[in-house]
Amino acid sequence: MKSPEPVTSSPELDDEETLSRAAWYYYHDGLTQADIGERLGLPRLKVSRLLERARRLGLIQVKINSSLSSCLALEHELTQQFHLHAAVVIPPLDAANLNDRLGQAAAQYLMQVLRDSEMLAVGWGDTVTRALQRLAYTFASRNISSISLTGGVSGYLQGLGLPQLSAQNIHLIPAPILASSPELARAFKEEPRIAELLAMTQLAQVALVGIGATDEQATLVKSGYVSASELTLFRRMGAVGDVLGHFYDVEGKMLDISLHQQIIGISLSQLGTIPIRIGASGGPPKVAAILGALAGGHINVLITDEETATQLLRNPA
Repeated sequence: MKSPEPVTSSPELDDEETLSRAAWYYYHDGLTQADIGERLGLPRLKVSRLLERARRLGLIQVKINSSLSSCLALEHELTQQFHLHAAVVIPPLDAANLNDRLGQAAAQYLMQVLRDSEMLAVGWGDTVTRALQRLAYTFASRNISSISLTGGVSGYLQGLGLPQLSAQNIHLIPAPILASSPELARAFKEEPRIAELLAMTQLAQVALVGIGATDEQATLVKSGYVSASELTLFRRMGAVGDVLGHFYDVEGKMLDISLHQQIIGISLSQLGTIPIRIGASGGPPKVAAILGALAGGHINVLITDEETATQLLRNPA
């Protein structure tokens, strides 16, 4: 079959027609930029610029026919509105455990960003635990280490999959997440081994943390570290959520409460020195907590669900 004669560039071809021809050949006919250049009598670089110009002018409108297209759009909007490094939005799934699905999404994202022999710093909570449960074999095969950002050893052991990991790859702060007094917390943190581990967290390039809401379902409340009455007081003081046990207001500013002096772990300012800080959280009760974490810059990667993402974007950054 004889190939159609190339359409040569000429003064008769106005700018819009050239743009339209290039776009049609590329997106409809599937021709390469080199093929289009031959047909239009243009260098390949010129064709590339034409296609980019057509896209910017709105001549090309790309529609992704996928059930995930709305999630991809939300990821882009979240990244832009909240100045994030990245965002991952999962679609809805009826009757599924949201924390489990967010944990799976977090694990998949970590598999992409973690490098061999790198160290991952991890927070404490249900979603984080579910992510870690899916990473044991990946960590072992790629020699990735994990270090806890707070005390609370039992909470971490549930997710780390010890049978698959070498003890040298697991670094846990051997203390509770909260001491009974600020004085005892200071004493714990001054212990040489604990001080060494807290300093080691600053070597991590990636951190994964949960974002807690200020309701009775909060992990700290369910675990008995914070009472319901204490949580009510924190809410009255302006608390909207917590990261690593540190409660903050809608602007992400940490509250001035004695509880923070009892935490055996790193501070939010120390968390902020870790380059990639992933927050995995979702569900309507978590919207205010996530907004506060974003406003305070406590996280720069968000993993959430479609409904939560939509609600977050309704709020000004």
